[in-house]
Amino acid sequence: MEKKKIAQAMSEKLEYICLDLEQIPETLKYVENINFKPNIGIEENKYRQYRFVSPKELEILLSPCNRLEDTKTKYSKAKPLVSYLEPKTEEEKELHKEFLRMLEEVDIDEIKQIEEQQQLLNKKIPFKVRYPKNYLWQIYYSEIDDKYFMIVTTEDQDYSTFFYVLKKQLEKKKAGKIFVPINNIDYSKEILNKTEIESLENYLWTFTNDWPSIYEVYDKTGKISLQIVGQTQVLGNIKSEYKVKLTSKIDASKFFKLVKALYIVQTEVPEYYKFEVQIDKQGEIEFKYQNQILKYDELTEFVNEQYKKLINIEDENIKNNIEYQKKLNILKEETEKLEADYIEKEKQISTFLECKKTFFGKVKYFFKYSGKKKKKGEKEEKKEQNIESTNIVETEEIVNDDDEKIKRQYTLDDLLEKGKSAASREKEFNNTKMDINAMKLKKVNLTKKIENASAFIAEIDSHKKSIFEFWKYSNKDEVKTLAEGEAEVVNVKPHAKIFDFEEDFEEFGTTMDQIQRKKFNKEELDAIYIASTEQIEPLNKVKTNSLEPKELDKYLKTLKAEQKELKGKLDEELDIFGGLEEDTRKIKKLANKTHRENPKNKFLILGLTKQYKVVDYKVNLSQSIWRINEALSKMTTSQEIIAYMWTEDGVTIDANKINIFNLDAEDEIKKAIEKSEDNKINLYKIKLGKGSNVIAFSNCIYYDNQNKTLPVGMDNDTRIIAKLSDMNIELDSKKVIKVGKLDDEEMGTKLIVKNINILEYTVKQMEEE
Repeated sequence: MEKKKIAQAMSEKLEYICLDLEQIPETLKYVENINFKPNIGIEENKYRQYRFVSPKELEILLSPCNRLEDTKTKYSKAKPLVSYLEPKTEEEKELHKEFLRMLEEVDIDEIKQIEEQQQLLNKKIPFKVRYPKNYLWQIYYSEIDDKYFMIVTTEDQDYSTFFYVLKKQLEKKKAGKIFVPINNIDYSKEILNKTEIESLENYLWTFTNDWPSIYEVYDKTGKISLQIVGQTQVLGNIKSEYKVKLTSKIDASKFFKLVKALYIVQTEVPEYYKFEVQIDKQGEIEFKYQNQILKYDELTEFVNEQYKKLINIEDENIKNNIEYQKKLNILKEETEKLEADYIEKEKQISTFLECKKTFFGKVKYFFKYSGKKKKKGEKEEKKEQNIESTNIVETEEIVNDDDEKIKRQYTLDDLLEKGKSAASREKEFNNTKMDINAMKLKKVNLTKKIENASAFIAEIDSHKKSIFEFWKYSNKDEVKTLAEGEAEVVNVKPHAKIFDFEEDFEEFGTTMDQIQRKKFNKEELDAIYIASTEQIEPLNKVKTNSLEPKELDKYLKTLKAEQKELKGKLDEELDIFGGLEEDTRKIKKLANKTHRENPKNKFLILGLTKQYKVVDYKVNLSQSIWRINEALSKMTTSQEIIAYMWTEDGVTIDANKINIFNLDAEDEIKKAIEKSEDNKINLYKIKLGKGSNVIAFSNCIYYDNQNKTLPVGMDNDTRIIAKLSDMNIELDSKKVIKVGKLDDEEMGTKLIVKNINILEYTVKQMEEE
């Protein structure tokens, strides 16, 4: 019976692909010798060319290999299809068995999927060029014979593309063309050569922080285009798809030279140049510098403008450095004078401490430092004269050779040279400023030391009215110690750690989940779960008293309809097991972590029954609001975090609502693009200061942890509730960016580009008056 089923299935498949094994068509028997030399060093899974190829013109070869083996091996072992269809020798009989095995394993639905996919590809090439399961196509091109051929690797498990091509070759109707990657072929050099393309990949990675894919794509008429696809960071971690399509050698050369020039400038003169990357309304990448869009045709003008700006920067730094050098020299002289003064006082104190040890030493010190003091006027006058003479700094005349060349055309080399020169001058100026600050600090310390030394000497001098009084003073067991200069008090504001979603989210989620399990009771956790669902809309309507007549009734009807669809029928009363709808012994997974907990049920939490009325619904929503507020008052953040919320254009955030933000900016933008039909949207970027009231949608919000097996973290959601009422909210900045997302991740042909108005706010606790 089983054999009969297999035979029937085989017969259906042969009929579907139009193949009669008893009468092999002459078209399949005709075999052309193919002269093909594999390109050594080209990866088997990396494609550089996509073409439209006629399946009827493909020569089919079968090889006892898998597709990941190198092309040379696959090609050397390959045999024509006819060897598998007409068994004449013992070897060919084995090959025929292999063909029948492949036929048995293939599914007609898989062949149909390939056909449907190719129909879509014939209408429009995907935005990313590549498409799902493109690796199944093992199509090669012989430059010598100008012929395409297909190698079917028999050790693989998916033969859908092979039987699809065979079906197209056997059909009498016109087969059309298939859009496929060409294996083991290098770039044609028709638009850019291989070296330029590899360099371009490196340049673009520097600007976008993402490795681009670059393909040569031939349309149905054989016209080539170079298509560059990838992602770029348009703001922080927010990424956008982009695509550059170059259809001529001239356009490609311009684009390459622009990117290369900007790459060189940014890497060689990073002190002054950091180019922003954004996308235009078509989704193409463009470069920006200080609000100026940079284009190749305007690059010469840009170089000229920047060269002149660098001249001004260099001259300004030279001028400032001269002025600051004067100040530095004055400070040096003043410091030297203070040093000399301090050394003299230090010497006097050392002499006193040494002389006080003996009788004759005390007498010697008394007469040496008492009476008339040494004349210092002349010395000080000489020092002042020296200061004046050294302070006469010969002003460096700012002579710039560029004045002579101001009208000529500057090259990129000129710009780089001037940029490095300006950076060097700026570094000199900055070093001078640091030297001044260091000298000021030294002067302050010396002044303090001199004050201490003077006070010490004054104490000694006050007991030198007579030799006997001095004798008595110097014989004291303890003398006031010379105090050191006071330590400088530097008021440095601690640097707050900036929340980074990629790096900090896991730790944040774990911490919040652990704390929330301890602080929240079951009713509060249930209420927060209700806010995580679509019930947030009626919750906020009730909270802000903005319900329209009969509006709550509509919400309830929608909720009941959802329950009816989910369960099939309404329960008369709540289940006697309460929330235990599922077997708690059943093993479940959450982010690859096993547990035995049941997910929360909003219908049970809201107490939804057949007799459930609008008044009951409103009461339960009001209770949930109260519990959420109670929970918010218990939770504060231990660090500053950044969260996002999208709204339609013109819609502002109501601080009195239960406001839900997303920690993942990219996910929030993706939702905005999916849900909003408008071309413009707002993205609120909120900086929540340390101590803000926040609830995280962690694992304990979504599951009842009765068995204590629930994994810790935020594995189900990246959103939070943040309290904004009674908070100080300040607008920091506004910025408009463009973000492009595909209409379909796998086979998307359209890039949906949205204008996103980024509104950045800081939220802090209000200071008590």
